[in-house]
Amino acid sequence: MMELENINHFLESFFSLYDCPIDRPEKNLFSIQLNRELDEALMNRPFYWHYMDKLGQQGAPMTLKLNTDPESEEKGFEWIHFGSPRLQQIFSYIQQQAMYTLLYEKSDGVTKTALYPWLVGNIKVSYLGKQKKEEIFSIGLHLINGIMLNNMMKKLENIPFQRVMSDYSYTLSPIIKPPSGFYRIFQYIENEISTHDNSWAIASLKTLQEEKELLDYFFQHNKDVQEFYENEERHLTERLEPKIEISIINAGLFYLSAQTVQKLIQTLQ
Repeated sequence: MMELENINHFLESFFSLYDCPIDRPEKNLFSIQLNRELDEALMNRPFYWHYMDKLGQQGAPMTLKLNTDPESEEKGFEWIHFGSPRLQQIFSYIQQQAMYTLLYEKSDGVTKTALYPWLVGNIKVSYLGKQKKEEIFSIGLHLINGIMLNNMMKKLENIPFQRVMSDYSYTLSPIIKPPSGFYRIFQYIENEISTHDNSWAIASLKTLQEEKELLDYFFQHNKDVQEFYENEERHLTERLEPKIEISIINAGLFYLSAQTVQKLIQTLQ
């Protein structure tokens, strides 16, 4: 269930950020009216848009229908999940276009408003081995007092942001510098991962050992194919040795008002 919630929150945040209207006929179904930018990025129709440009026409972006529930039998919806080509395509687009951002909470432009710095990172954890899976963490770190929150993008989705500060707003300097902030975030994720069930890694190591024993059996009496044997052993290790990779999908500095910060901190209580 947590994987479904993570993907649902991520898709909602991503397409809302790009001002694409989203219809949710059911909890795990998304009918998204793409704009031209995301149609070009996700729908692989370069000739269509080239033709529209030649004719001087606006063109009609497509509707993308996604389903995050593997047990759903809803027709016409593409199943999207960790590891699916569609989700990897979205991750890749984010990394190319908007890996880092700087945003300020919008104020009334009349009242003097202090804005507090938060480092927000959306982090992908890939579990690699016999079976592969992925997990998304959205972490927010208060760069003055060190408070850390999970599911941060979900908590920020109803807060108005802009790329320039409102009049009479001013920023407070971070005590924790962003590089140190990323270190804290990665430490937090590593601690979280260490509490997870590691049976997947044990199973992967067992399979790797069995495959190596089988390889040894076939090649033990043939000394003339040493290079081939070493290549096969290396490929087995690359494919089956369990490992965890942590990578940044995107991140940014978000400056928030004291009132918003207080509401966020209350979610910890």
